[in-house]
Amino acid sequence: MTQSPAHADQAVPAAALTPAQAFDSLYAFCAPALVRQTYLLTGRRELAREAVEQAFQLAWQNWPQVARDRDPAGWVRAVAHECALSPWHRFRLRYRHPEPPPADAADRALLDALLKLPPTYRRTLLLYDGVGLDLPETAAETEASTPAAAGRLTRARREVAARVPELADAAELHRRLAELASAERLRAAQPPSVRTYAERRTRFWTRSALAFTAAIVAATTLTLRTAPTHYEAPVGPAQAISGVPAEVGLGPLSAGERALQAKLRRAAEKGPERLVPLAR
Repeated sequence: MTQSPAHADQAVPAAALTPAQAFDSLYAFCAPALVRQTYLLTGRRELAREAVEQAFQLAWQNWPQVARDRDPAGWVRAVAHECALSPWHRFRLRYRHPEPPPADAADRALLDALLKLPPTYRRTLLLYDGVGLDLPETAAETEASTPAAAGRLTRARREVAARVPELADAAELHRRLAELASAERLRAAQPPSVRTYAERRTRFWTRSALAFTAAIVAATTLTLRTAPTHYEAPVGPAQAISGVPAEVGLGPLSAGERALQAKLRRAAEKGPERLVPLAR
């Protein structure tokens, strides 16, 4: 399970490889060991393969950056471990039930002891005693200080030894971790399929981003075209007015009212002469 990832592509000069060939070379060197490491972190075979494939898909999407990294294999390993230990997996239906444990009783005891550790302690123990990183490298990859990483390693070793006493020796623990990881038949996908899926996923997110941008532009344009250009005072709500007498219909005229009406009509017909200007 131990690997020296920083020099994974020394066999062929980097300048002689196309990006796809360099990626495939890194994948062929790292993926099998990464799947076994991730299985020790999670105790789940399918999740281990999925996490490693996701890490390499992300690496292919960011290949210029990964290819220039000081340790490309370490970059992918860190992403794979982060994907595998994501707390969101507990909400997925396929990962709610435990997988069948290893057939060997000693392997079951070791895997159970590992899974009882907190994720950060488990990862620190795997990187130091499994992969073979030194303490500063382990601290850097787990985003902790060197004293904190040393404390996690000490506690993890102590808890594993409490459950499996014969693993108190660090060399024996390293050997048993390698045996446990190699005992499971774990295979990763082929590099071309990983690259194809990563490219398809990149196209999907690119199109989604373009569609979202177009929707935002359309909504902004519609808002600008329909928004009012001047201020309109709001109309106050209607209010009931009290104290106004109710409307009533006119009844029949009395005798006096009829006499007055007749007089007004006669006066309009036979009124005084209109005044007109005199001619000069």
